[in-house]
Amino acid sequence: MLSFLPILLAQATPNLPPKEIIKPQEVRALPGQLDSVLVFNSNSPEVVQQDGILLSTFPPIGKRVPTAHLDQAFEGRFDIFAHHIAKALTPEDLRTLYLGIIVHNPGQVPVTVDTLQAASYLSQPDAPFLDIPSFVDNPIGSVFAGPGSRAVNEVLRGQRQEEFSPQLVIPPGESRMILNVPIPVKPLTPPLNGRSTLMRLRSTGKVYIASLGMFAKTDDNGNERAPTLEEWQTLLDTGDLVTPRDQPPTPLSATQNAFAYGRVAGVAVGSQWLSQVVDRGSDRLNIPNPGQAFSYGLSLLYRGTMGTGQNQNAKVIKRYPDTAYEAHGNYGIEYNLAMPLYNPTSQDRAVTLAVENPLKREDTQQGLRFFEPPARSVFFRGTVRVRYKDDAGLPQTRSVHLVLRRGQQGDPLVTLNLKPGERRLVEFDFIYPPDATPPQVLTVRTLD
Repeated sequence: MLSFLPILLAQATPNLPPKEIIKPQEVRALPGQLDSVLVFNSNSPEVVQQDGILLSTFPPIGKRVPTAHLDQAFEGRFDIFAHHIAKALTPEDLRTLYLGIIVHNPGQVPVTVDTLQAASYLSQPDAPFLDIPSFVDNPIGSVFAGPGSRAVNEVLRGQRQEEFSPQLVIPPGESRMILNVPIPVKPLTPPLNGRSTLMRLRSTGKVYIASLGMFAKTDDNGNERAPTLEEWQTLLDTGDLVTPRDQPPTPLSATQNAFAYGRVAGVAVGSQWLSQVVDRGSDRLNIPNPGQAFSYGLSLLYRGTMGTGQNQNAKVIKRYPDTAYEAHGNYGIEYNLAMPLYNPTSQDRAVTLAVENPLKREDTQQGLRFFEPPARSVFFRGTVRVRYKDDAGLPQTRSVHLVLRRGQQGDPLVTLNLKPGERRLVEFDFIYPPDATPPQVLTVRTLD
């Protein structure tokens, strides 16, 4: 009888909802700001089920549907971010969807586009959403959960996937494909697949960009093939925006409780958030008192400022009327934070740094709210990096892949033992991954 007691107790105990707990820690606005680099941000509609235009910054002149073109040139440094899903319309329709990104040179001299870093991955088979532990060291980038997690991690490491040419030369008045890749659904069950792409680029002149979706063409033998440049160009000139559309956003001026952010399809401003995280009027960051902590918001957004009043969203300067007003979530944006930690006391202090996923609340005066245990839903999948000198004075770099669930407290990324009066620089950086839900926080804690 006794050997069955644990099983009987488990069967008799209902699944209780997680308990909400409050951790008394100050939440601070993050110093710094986004840079002014333009980002081509293609994420609406997320699910693509017909041929058409996803996002076009071409001039509307000469196009069959002028309203599908936003008329915004790119020059110098800019980014391209694209995140889309293919889903079969019927169980029998298993055609491969292609994602094409076309770049046009409107000038009278050749334009060179350099690919600085770039990565593009499918959910299946490249980067499935694996159920992996919440905290895994990731020194060489081999740990990922989802295509967004994998793509942004490689760009953070300064890599350029071999499928991308290091340089693209576009003759005057001509266009070239910078991306022409499949999102297959066969033989997946269910027939559903996604692709995440991030590119950091630099051009020597003005270019226009468009992302488009098109089902594979067939050759004379009935085999699928990728669309040609001419076929993409025809779709750009004569096509309309892909339907069905995503849910439109709630106007930012709305006062009702229900709020829809919408998905992004437009040109946003800001590729990196650079910050010296210091106390006001100082060149250093005093650590908390023993047993206390403070947190800085990461990817704070409208109606999600965690009580700071700070909105870190990249502003969208060109958009379609039914797409997001801001690049909420800051997908593909790098956070690069320098934290000169300082121990102002006369005793040794142990200090930790952690990324956490508190509940999205504005009433943070008493502290941050967490669930114990955390909820099932995953709110963050991605790699973060810390660089510092250890207690022996040796430089260290640690990359950790995190899977944070709603209401989950964070494990320490690093623990530093600071001597009295010691100042030590810690650099924290990551690229906010697609398939994540903002906001998160970066917590500095001094142990008892």
